[in-house]
Amino acid sequence: MHWADYTAQRLSGRGGAQVAASGITPSGQFHIGHLREILTAEMIHRACLDAGLDSRYLFIVDSMDPLRRVYDFLSSDYGRYIGHPLAYVPAPGPDGELGDGTTSYAEHFLAPFIDALRTIGVKPEVVMNHEAYQSGAFAHSIDLAIQHKEEIRELIEEISGREVPEGWFPYNPIGSDGSLDGVRVTGYEHPRVHWVDGHGVEGSSDIRKGEGKLPWRIDWAARWGIHGITCEPAGKDHGAAGGSFDTGIPISHLLGGDPPEKMVYEWIQLKGMGPMSSSAGLTIGPMEALDLVPPEILRYVIARSKVNRHIDFDTGAALFETADEYERLVANPPSSSEEDMSKRQRVAMETQLGAVRLSQVEIGGDPTDSVGGVSFRHLAMLAQIKTTDEGVWESLQRSGHLEGEPSQTLSGRLARMRTWIDGPHFPEGARIVIQTEVGDEARANLSDEHRGFLSELAGAISDSEWSNMAIDDCIRGVSDEAGIAKRQAYVALYWVLLDRSHGPRVASIVAEMDRGDFLALLEDA
Repeated sequence: MHWADYTAQRLSGRGGAQVAASGITPSGQFHIGHLREILTAEMIHRACLDAGLDSRYLFIVDSMDPLRRVYDFLSSDYGRYIGHPLAYVPAPGPDGELGDGTTSYAEHFLAPFIDALRTIGVKPEVVMNHEAYQSGAFAHSIDLAIQHKEEIRELIEEISGREVPEGWFPYNPIGSDGSLDGVRVTGYEHPRVHWVDGHGVEGSSDIRKGEGKLPWRIDWAARWGIHGITCEPAGKDHGAAGGSFDTGIPISHLLGGDPPEKMVYEWIQLKGMGPMSSSAGLTIGPMEALDLVPPEILRYVIARSKVNRHIDFDTGAALFETADEYERLVANPPSSSEEDMSKRQRVAMETQLGAVRLSQVEIGGDPTDSVGGVSFRHLAMLAQIKTTDEGVWESLQRSGHLEGEPSQTLSGRLARMRTWIDGPHFPEGARIVIQTEVGDEARANLSDEHRGFLSELAGAISDSEWSNMAIDDCIRGVSDEAGIAKRQAYVALYWVLLDRSHGPRVASIVAEMDRGDFLALLEDA
């Protein structure tokens, strides 16, 4: 059983409606590591729907979190907003300059991210946390947290093993300058928390309005009850022993909630570079990733991996292998018709089928539509050989891969393929440059046996039908007649065509060439 289906099965035991959730702090540029949490929750939501459960998926934006520092992409003018909730900080301009306040910092960075999520089929109910505070949704939880202040302090110290500082209070008011920093609570009379800020200004905040917020560990526990959340995957930093999830469970009970069962996911790592980190610069943005990778392949990377296993995200050569794996499963889905299938084989089959199902952009989408009738590798070759999209479509129509006009899926795949090829992530070993003459290195690597084969091929292929299958049959037939191993026959052709010893299917390359140009290369060899 796929991990999402298994989780849905467990959630059904809770009864009632299910609410899967994930969230993000819109502090700046996002990286693809965030997609693990988001897609894990979203796939569980889909699995709940598939199981006939009433389910919602929430995406909670921590818009009440403060601006922590002036990031590299911001003007120094943002120093005045350190400690201010992101919902109340002006969005930056194109060069990072302080904006006019028309749009908030949180909205500015969130909007393109939500657009990217829609592209990958994620369509959550977006909850802006500052709006929840403003509406009074947190008021009861804040009041209970204050009433149970000492119990919460003891829980945090006992479970996390860290000492809570003197003067700690389970509610952080916003001071006279709009900042959450440096504000000391002096008293509480429901519904107002009294305070003095770092400027010596005294004031009070109404807990029914967005005039302050709960500390993170309590905020998280409170929202479980406020939104009825039954499933929220946590990264291993929050899910570690003594982390915010462990403290959140008993705090949630104190606040009258029914916390979700703990579920911890491993991080996504950039291949060979370790876990992604915004501060360390080891990032690939979701928008960038979706410009390179078909959305169903990106979903498949998450869907095929157990939640507690780390993922090496590779936009280089391994992307071909991932696409091959996905396409094989789509073309030949595993079947349960085998009566002698072992339990292990059956589990593997169900996991694979679940991964493909949950990889579709649209719920219930046909996996074959996601491939568009053309393999990832073949499209990579055509995108390099053909300079125009129309040239690609004409080639696919000739080869029988495409009837009529290309689908939106296929057009999108080609657009992403061209971006990948033109960018820094495309593997050099996969680049195709068809030679116009035989290079010096190729001549040095061509043996007499190779040259004899190429000479015979020139004669045979001049009258061959110009299609992939006919060209491949001709190459194989001539290799048999010339007494050369087929592998060596292809090596000879790679040297002539690409000036290296390997590449994509030879027949596919030759079929895209002018017959005269190919024969001229053979003669030159």
